[in-house]
Amino acid sequence: MANQSIVTFLTLPTLTTLDLAYNGIRDVGAQYLGIALQHNKTLTTLNLGYNRIGDVGAQHLSNVLQHNTTLTTLNLGRNQIKEAGVQHLSDALRDNTTLTTLNLAYNQIRDVGAQYLGTALQHNKTLTTLNLGRNQIKEAGVQHLSNALQNNTTLTSLDLHGNEIGDVGAQHLGDGLRRNTVILIFSLPMSCL
Repeated sequence: MANQSIVTFLTLPTLTTLDLAYNGIRDVGAQYLGIALQHNKTLTTLNLGYNRIGDVGAQHLSNVLQHNTTLTTLNLGRNQIKEAGVQHLSDALRDNTTLTTLNLAYNQIRDVGAQYLGTALQHNKTLTTLNLGRNQIKEAGVQHLSNALQNNTTLTSLDLHGNEIGDVGAQHLGDGLRRNTVILIFSLPMSCL
């Protein structure tokens, strides 16, 4: 019942920001949101942080990124999204033309998820801010992100705080940043170097 009430909010003609953090939405709620948001024409900012959304929910939300033409900011921080969920989101990001800010901090995307995102970033032309803090990303994942940084011309802020990138990962990042001319904000505090 609560999930369908949320869907009703999405039909409001003036709604531009929806903060649903800390609501226990989970995958089922993400499914309802995904369906409703595909056709929403007003929402620009959606906060779904702290909702125990997993890979299935991320798959439903990836449909939003494929069809919605107004959403610019999506916060999925502190959920339970792993590699499979990030694969769906990354596939959608490749062709998305509206999302500028994506927060995936405090999930569990690891190196494989970073690889998916790296591939997406080589194609995406609108994302400017990406937060991947505390995602158990290590050297291999950072290498994929670094490769993307060499070609991406829109990302201006990348947050990798609290990952375990190591010395080799730091070298990869250095290589990527040396060839990147648009990154303005790069956050790496408390990463294991």
